[in-house]
Amino acid sequence: MAFASTNVAQTSSSNGIAAFFRAIGGALVAMAESNTRIRKVEALSALSDEQLKERGIRREDIVRHVFSDALYI
Repeated sequence: MAFASTNVAQTSSSNGIAAFFRAIGGALVAMAESNTRIRKVEALSALSDEQLKERGIRREDIVRHVFSDALYI
């Protein structure tokens, strides 16, 4: 049986660049998750089809409904 191993040396500058982009990505995710519109989309998505029907919303129109005043969709 044969074993293969690959070791890649990382320089400190490549670690710093990767950390920079991870930080930016984390910040963008945090901003999106804290957005009230995103939370409303998640809340409406959690409702049953019957509950959505009572509100006059189809499941495929949830995003359009939530963002209708901000975007022309």
